[in-house]
Amino acid sequence: MVEPSFPNTTAPEKRALILVESLPYIRRFSAKRVVIKYGGSAMTDERLKRDFAEDIALLSLIGIRPVVVHGGGPQIGELLNKIGKESRFVKGLRVTDEETMDVVEMVLVAKVNKDVVSLINYHGGNAVGISGRDGGLIRARKAQPASLADSDEDLGLVGEVDRINPELISSLEERGFIPIVAPVGAGPDQEPYNINADTAAGALSCALNAEKFVVLTDVPGVMGRDGKLMSSLSEDQAEDLIDDGVISGGMIPKIACCLAAVRGGVPKAHVIDGRVPHALLLEIFTEKGIGTEIYRENAPGL
Repeated sequence: MVEPSFPNTTAPEKRALILVESLPYIRRFSAKRVVIKYGGSAMTDERLKRDFAEDIALLSLIGIRPVVVHGGGPQIGELLNKIGKESRFVKGLRVTDEETMDVVEMVLVAKVNKDVVSLINYHGGNAVGISGRDGGLIRARKAQPASLADSDEDLGLVGEVDRINPELISSLEERGFIPIVAPVGAGPDQEPYNINADTAAGALSCALNAEKFVVLTDVPGVMGRDGKLMSSLSEDQAEDLIDDGVISGGMIPKIACCLAAVRGGVPKAHVIDGRVPHALLLEIFTEKGIGTEIYRENAPGL
């Protein structure tokens, strides 16, 4: 285990105040689950990877129960390119034939998942890697392209979440492990399906009765009509921003997953900038946070 690093410019009094500010949140979220979608620069920049691993280890050590779902699109594309296979996308979704599915599973389960697990363990956590096919965790069905990509084109082995079996996650947590999940689901005949990591993470957050669902991105959060960061959004406000085109492009599916999570019972979903060092700790343990929280109006506890 390596010792965490802190800026030497922070005065001792300031550090003490930071710790004190975190105490109410530690008490509030102790023994609660937080599902985190891990992706973007936080998965590729060496410093940010270390910060993320330290954050996850710390959350676990103080009694919070993190569950991490990771992506791996760039890594999949890189290996496909090396073997001379073209990547083809329909509205942002990778068309996945059987050969591509073999690569997807190889990269996500055998490479990326193990790398994330190893890094968290190196920094003091007790992580274990699984895929959605393990223990029937993620049951999948063939995606209907019209519902995912507004297209009639067959996407191959791209899947949608059919149901979640949370028993494996609970069993791992009872034994003190941090579950790290690769978003590959099992079809009716146990065939593998490539599932969008945001979608898989959102579905898991509902099934696990998570207290929070956090999506790491490469943007500060949701920007409003004035171009400024919106720190908080109700469900209806988020829908209006999508309808008006203010939320657009790749942010739409991320917000859609957040909306699905809060509609499924998760009190709050958060879109945060994974390029900020220790972004998770700043979002969970400070009053203002650093990104955009999305909540459902009149939800219990709000």
